[in-house]
Amino acid sequence: MTTDFPRFMRNKKNAVDPSMQSKGNIGYLFDGKDGSQMAVWTCHEANVSKEHVHEYDEYFTVVHGEYILIINGKRIIMKPGDEYHIKKGIPHSGEAVKGTRTIYAFGGIRAKRAGEH
Repeated sequence: MTTDFPRFMRNKKNAVDPSMQSKGNIGYLFDGKDGSQMAVWTCHEANVSKEHVHEYDEYFTVVHGEYILIINGKRIIMKPGDEYHIKKGIPHSGEAVKGTRTIYAFGGIRAKRAGEH
């Protein structure tokens, strides 16, 4: 069983700025020409993402572990292979179990890389 994404996906040049991710998460960004982004995250400790809203759509899938997506107070337990499309403007939050790995696609700029201003 793989415990993290392949090394080429974890290039430090693509590392997400730590201030733009939940504590214990380590993420890497990939940019589209249209201003969209994709990101992979590994949760190295259990954490909670506070409720927030995006001005763009968000799609994600769980690769390993478990993520609890919370929308309108409803807890949606997501396991490997599960996916969800969150439309822009929808408040959401979540909880990740240690070891969880996810892949996200954002219809806009979600984060910056470490060292970018």
